[in-house]
Amino acid sequence: MTDQLLRIAIPNKGSLSASASEILREAGYRQRSDSKELSLLDHDNGVEFFYLRPRDIALYVGEGTLDVGITGRDLLLDSGAKAEEALQLGFGRSRFRFAARPGALTSLDDLAGKRIATSYVGVVRRHLEERGIEAEVIRLDGAVESSIQLGVADVIADVVETGSTMKAAGLEIAGDVILESEAVLITRAGAPDPEGFEVFKRRLDGVLVARTYVMMDYDMPQERVEEAVALTPGLEGPTMSPLHREGWVAVRAMVPRDGAQKLMDDLYEIGARAILLTDIHACRL
Repeated sequence: MTDQLLRIAIPNKGSLSASASEILREAGYRQRSDSKELSLLDHDNGVEFFYLRPRDIALYVGEGTLDVGITGRDLLLDSGAKAEEALQLGFGRSRFRFAARPGALTSLDDLAGKRIATSYVGVVRRHLEERGIEAEVIRLDGAVESSIQLGVADVIADVVETGSTMKAAGLEIAGDVILESEAVLITRAGAPDPEGFEVFKRRLDGVLVARTYVMMDYDMPQERVEEAVALTPGLEGPTMSPLHREGWVAVRAMVPRDGAQKLMDDLYEIGARAILLTDIHACRL
């Protein structure tokens, strides 16, 4: 290991903070035990973590002050920073949509000339510019649903989960999805990967795979092995070992977690027995 540390920005609060620390712990990195800590040195793993306001992370990484960061795609795009996605992390998913009073937006063209309130000015302006629509975009830091009722805006653009918050405010969702967001690992755009980044990224990738796959073991009659392999091809082919019972083999393969129970049923139908599923805590591919 070199003496140079990989400097990593982590959300200090908000919806991404706990999940970011969780994936880092699963990847073998130390994390702070006190939410008041602003930084943490993990010298054994060659990294130093800085806990920052989520909206600022892309700016620190884009300017090269820090090497790597975990933030939301929405915050990255909204910042306009010179940073880019290096890995999708699979948590903190959200959708951005337009909403207005019922019947006010029948098509995207109806946004022209309107006042649009949002906490994500950069995201909305880019979306409008790409479609050649001119409108006034107003920045609000929160509670954008109230802006129409208070006469500040005609339309809002915000995170939509179930839509219940919009309905409660007397609004309806309109138009296509503006942005599909999730937590992402970011680096400085156009810059070479910093020292230690590949190991860090590989560890996170290993956790993501471990969360997506499970290990399946089963015993199978030799004459139906090809059918079983078609169902469980694994990543580079399943592992097979002869059993003491003549004409039988033991098979092991990584399979997608989703649908694993149905796969067990299908294997049983073609003669597999002693079918086991076990979690994978980490891996390297």
